Amino acid sequence: MEYWKVEWHHDFTEEPIVLFSEIGEDGYETRKIQLYRDGNLLKADEAHENGTIGLSEIPVGDIADVAAQAEFSAWVISKSDFYEVWDRASWTTESRAT
Repeated sequence: MEYWKVEWHHDFTEEPIVLFSEIGEDGYETRKIQLYRDGNLLKADEAHENGTIGLSEIPVGDIADVAAQAEFSAWVISKSDFYEVWDRASWTTESRAT
């Protein structure tokens, strides 16, 4: 497994500003967390997805390619750092508008 933290630099009020991903050996996300400007943390896994948050449907690729895009800053983080955020996040809900 690999764990990513990706900051998304944008001005959209309803979109997440930080994405945390657990990436499996096959390159697909197995868990994801989204942090919003208001401090809301939502999480998803294969059993908990909806229109607000879900796992990538394609392999995520290389983190260097993500970091090379101007709208993102991206790092590999530790498993313990990922789980610290995971434990604070809430399961997805349909009540959040996107």
